[in-house]
Amino acid sequence: MHDILRDRIMRKLGALPEERLYQVLDYIEFLESKYAPGRAGRADGLQRFAEKLEDSMRMRNVAPKVISGTVGAVGTARRVLLDVAGAGREIGRTIMGETPPAETRPAVDRDEGRSGGTPGGNSS
Repeated sequence: MHDILRDRIMRKLGALPEERLYQVLDYIEFLESKYAPGRAGRADGLQRFAEKLEDSMRMRNVAPKVISGTVGAVGTARRVLLDVAGAGREIGRTIMGETPPAETRPAVDRDEGRSGGTPGGNSS
């Protein structure tokens, strides 16, 4: 999906009330099952847990604001765990003397590499 389409979809979704967003999600899942079975990206364990929790809360007719808060908390925990795991990988690479791939380096390193500085931020 290109950026313009993604931004357009996100803008349209941002204008909808939360109750309607669940209808959009249901429709997307219907389209996925009909036109792209088995092609969806694989979610990690905590993401799958959050999705199942959200689905079970929806089946019990829990208010969308409560669902949003609960799933938002799980999402925050997931981001923290991913950040900790990423930091652990970086520490491991540093100890082993490996250079991380360009897409995992901090943006500062990539920007300095484009502006004529040396990759990795070492200017000496």
